[in-house]
Amino acid sequence: MEDVELSPATRLVSLGRMPSAPGEQVGAPLTMSSTYHADGAVSYGRVGNPTWSAFEEALGSLENGDALVFASGMAGVAAALSLVPHGGRVVVPTAAYNGTLATLADRSEAGEVVVTPVDVTDTDAVVGTLEGAAMLWVESPTNPLLDVADVAGLAAAAHERGLLVVVDNTFATPLLQQPLDLGADVVVHSVTKYLSGHSDLLLGATVTGRSEAGRALHERLRRHRQMHGAIAGPMETWLALRGLRTLSVRLERASANARVLADRLEGHAAVERVRYPGFGAMVSIDVAGDAAAAERVAAATRLWVHATSLGGVESQIERRRRQPGEPEAVPDHLLRLSVGIEDVDDLWRDLDAALGTV
Repeated sequence: MEDVELSPATRLVSLGRMPSAPGEQVGAPLTMSSTYHADGAVSYGRVGNPTWSAFEEALGSLENGDALVFASGMAGVAAALSLVPHGGRVVVPTAAYNGTLATLADRSEAGEVVVTPVDVTDTDAVVGTLEGAAMLWVESPTNPLLDVADVAGLAAAAHERGLLVVVDNTFATPLLQQPLDLGADVVVHSVTKYLSGHSDLLLGATVTGRSEAGRALHERLRRHRQMHGAIAGPMETWLALRGLRTLSVRLERASANARVLADRLEGHAAVERVRYPGFGAMVSIDVAGDAAAAERVAAATRLWVHATSLGGVESQIERRRRQPGEPEAVPDHLLRLSVGIEDVDDLWRDLDAALGTV
């Protein structure tokens, strides 16, 4: 049966496995080798690995493209940004993942790129900045303000002007959004987050389209991975593939929890604003008060984990501005909530009690 005939939930479970044959193992093998016999499919451990291929098959199918696995989300970001020519201009959200913004700031200071920050929710304003730029970088929803962009409209306008379009799809995952189908040229993922889902590894990925132009981008990204040594460990990749199997059920439960919590937080005396895009498992809140008040809430939870990551099975909470380099567009008193798969009433009681410290 062709992959396109299967739902994403089924493909998550079925892809990246060994061929069905008597005596063969069901799951993908963990291949721990740097060296291979000559004249085979893989020549050396920095070039390829069967465990990489299994993960890339599964993720590529979900995004309707061809995937490459990288050592970390930042390695995938760096590879995508390597597509910008020297001196090229990058249009990027004003508030986005601070690792992306910090990398662009470093490259801008070195004279390698020019950076144009934009409010990605204002499509007309973004389009007004595109002329003469080399790349449009989009997050939707954005990290951590959870703003939603018109990805299809922005991609179409960018392509009319000759820009490459990159979409960081970490928050939405390919189950909620397929940016290649919306016109993106490259999709970036922090596999560390929802795709692996268990807060136990660092991994990243890029995905490109299956057109001739997409294959050319894929080759440039693959060569960047090989020549910069941004290669994934086989164990991390195998664990990520195992985590990917349950993405559908994890995201379904976490998203349902997030909707309930976002509704209950609306109108809460200790919350000035609830930021929730209406889908996914991320919620941000502006706490009534200052940064200290937000810190008290994060420190007071017992069930929510006070940590700087997201996308795990456990619920996590953090005041984002405590992180160096977080954009000033992010309010001092904003808490980012990564909603997990625990019982929603337990999560609510813990969070409500913590908000009582405000």
